[in-house]
Amino acid sequence: MSARFETKILSRTQCRQALTQADWPRPLVFTNGVFDILHRGHVTYLDAAAQLGGTLVVAVNTDASARRLGKGPDRPLNGEADRAALLAALESVAVVTWFDEDTPEALIAELRPDIIVKGGDYDMETLPETALVRSWGGRAVAIPFDFQRSTTALVQKIRADVPAAR
Repeated sequence: MSARFETKILSRTQCRQALTQADWPRPLVFTNGVFDILHRGHVTYLDAAAQLGGTLVVAVNTDASARRLGKGPDRPLNGEADRAALLAALESVAVVTWFDEDTPEALIAELRPDIIVKGGDYDMETLPETALVRSWGGRAVAIPFDFQRSTTALVQKIRADVPAAR
């Protein structure tokens, strides 16, 4: 038997179909990221994003896309299926999908969300995704971080705490 939350993981095609069938309450909120090691900063951010609309769609970088971000040769530590499953298990997340490109622009163009959301460290005015969503009357929101957490910092801490192999 599959976990119930796995029904929230959809392919791009399934997302488009759900949109054409008007299955999702509006406004549609979109965010994306690697979400390699889920932490308090992530879940707080996702909950705040969900509160902006009726449906929160989270697009996860595929493993290949995440590796191209330059976070390290062994990243992501968790594979895309596991990262998607953890996100889908969150109450605040309505739908999880993924993208293999370097940016989610093509996926955003396909889904046409009402709101795109990024973390407070992004300058929304410089993102091409902002211009894209505004072209159909949507808006772009940066959510300030309530908890300063970083997956990269967590990985560094774990590596520092692990004794070197002999």
